[in-house]
Amino acid sequence: MQPERSATETTLTERLDAPAPLSVRILGASGGIGPGRRTTSILIDDDVLIDAGSGVGDLHLEELGGIRHVFLTHSHLDHVAFLPFLIDTVFRVDAPPITVHALADTLEALQRHIFNWVIWPDFTALPSPERPSLRLQTLEPGEAIKLGNRTVTALPARHTVPAIGYSVVRRNGGAFAFSGDTTSTPSFWETLNALPSLDLLMIETGLPDEMDRLAGASRHYTPLQLAHDLGKLVHRPRVAITHLKPGYEQAIRRQLAARDNGDMIVLGGDERFELQAPARR
Repeated sequence: MQPERSATETTLTERLDAPAPLSVRILGASGGIGPGRRTTSILIDDDVLIDAGSGVGDLHLEELGGIRHVFLTHSHLDHVAFLPFLIDTVFRVDAPPITVHALADTLEALQRHIFNWVIWPDFTALPSPERPSLRLQTLEPGEAIKLGNRTVTALPARHTVPAIGYSVVRRNGGAFAFSGDTTSTPSFWETLNALPSLDLLMIETGLPDEMDRLAGASRHYTPLQLAHDLGKLVHRPRVAITHLKPGYEQAIRRQLAARDNGDMIVLGGDERFELQAPARR
């Protein structure tokens, strides 16, 4: 008779068959620049980038070369500024292209204002139009892209320019969602509630409560408004706060802390999360 295993014991085969966690590395999470501040960028596993703010600049060359897909939330500079540097740094005549996924308005802004041979070379035509190093792929809210065993879905958002957020779900291996820059958007929460699960929600809070009028005009969350909307969420994920504007961090942190039920973290950059599906029983 074989001895009964304890609940904590697993065989080597079981460990090898266990689904890999979804890796989420925060490269930048600030609403501005300055010592220790990097603007928005998130590395998923080692090949998918969400937004391309200044945090991208801290990656090593080998890490930059592993990025194959970039998903942009919107066209504002703090979210796209390091995309031209990324493409230029990893450019090789024989290298596979990087695909940038975004709303049509965002891609048009990139082509018109950045990759235009004036501000930066047009890498959609280099080394040739037939074999470019940069490919642009249009996304619509609600559209899902399958990348291996992961599904990246565009989420509704409301900002001063056309914008979206993203959810990334690994089959049997964790779920992550990011709001991008947004104000209150009912369909965003409805879409999150439709997910089977949610382990980590990264969401912006750009300005303190006393600046709610400016927050409304610039379409950013305040702590009070975020607390109200979090009440709509049926899941109970870890909540990671991003995009605090420099000069207002202390006030925002204080107001968030007054409403924190223990599942909230204010991001500073260079955090890593390994999102694993619950163990099967």
